[in-house]
Amino acid sequence: MKRTLFKSIAAATITIGSFAAVPLPSADAVGSGPNPGNGQVQLNRFTTNQELSSFLQSITKKSDALSLEVIGQSVKGRELYLVKAGNNPNNPTVLFLTQQHGNEGLITEGALNFIKKLGTNSKEVRDWLDHVNVLILPRLNPDGAEGDVNFDISHYVGGGQATRFNANGVDLNRDHTVRKEPETKAFHENVLKKYKIDYMIDFHHQGTQSAINNKYVSGSILYPTSPNVAPEVRQMSQQLGSVVYHAIEKRGFGHIGKYVGGTENTIARNGIAAEYGIATLLFEMRGMMDHEREDYVLGQKSNGYLIKQAEIAMQESVASIADATIKTADTSFWENLPEQRNKEAE
Repeated sequence: MKRTLFKSIAAATITIGSFAAVPLPSADAVGSGPNPGNGQVQLNRFTTNQELSSFLQSITKKSDALSLEVIGQSVKGRELYLVKAGNNPNNPTVLFLTQQHGNEGLITEGALNFIKKLGTNSKEVRDWLDHVNVLILPRLNPDGAEGDVNFDISHYVGGGQATRFNANGVDLNRDHTVRKEPETKAFHENVLKKYKIDYMIDFHHQGTQSAINNKYVSGSILYPTSPNVAPEVRQMSQQLGSVVYHAIEKRGFGHIGKYVGGTENTIARNGIAAEYGIATLLFEMRGMMDHEREDYVLGQKSNGYLIKQAEIAMQESVASIADATIKTADTSFWENLPEQRNKEAE
């Protein structure tokens, strides 16, 4: 993996948005569903595109461990960033992708916090980067995140302005075969085809009503289900899912279910695994930052540790790849992992 390092003796200390000081609720908070959705999320608490750009440029200049690449531009000309850590072509590489959908922002906050950790140059981070390369694309849909679009947005947003679609009204997570949009085209040409990637987690958000045994879940996961995916790639994907599932469950940060998903290759989880042989995992976090359905929008209470849940997923994935324990991860849990369903009215 080729990259240019920005040199500095200090790690970045920039604060992202206002989430850094958010206290975590009790361990069973999401699992018991304290905040099933009330449309009260404040979009000004999420990192704007300008703040994201400033933060990424600052931290990659100050940290020897990180570098920054612009892989392309959005429909409206906003830059699409890729953060890189580790540069040994003989090591496995993991990619974290966030915010294909503009109204799914908590994962991006988690990704920025994880980037801060990678920039600390701690012994733990140095040990990771001796054995694994990390790529993070922290926002694929900047136009949708700010509601700067070429269509009538009023039917697709709630109290804010963030929308699922890009500026042309296209769902980027349905554009991974045709790749007609500049965001997905840049992602494939300048990331997936450029780097040898072994693992990828595609982070999303789902509605707030998903449950198992009528109790809310904090998220759901799924490996590629396309028949075009090689068995060994599916196995690696299931191992990645095992690492994420057990890391979150053992900490009590939430309750994870099995996502009910399709087999279409237009979706990143399927198409990328089939085309590139990359082990992929879909991770759907609970609640959205804006939606036309008020009950899909998660209020402020749970945001702090849903962000922490994302950080844990990234951290434990990197650690398990670095020490190779991912290769022996037990995938049998998938056989009994319950599929999530909408919570029944009580």
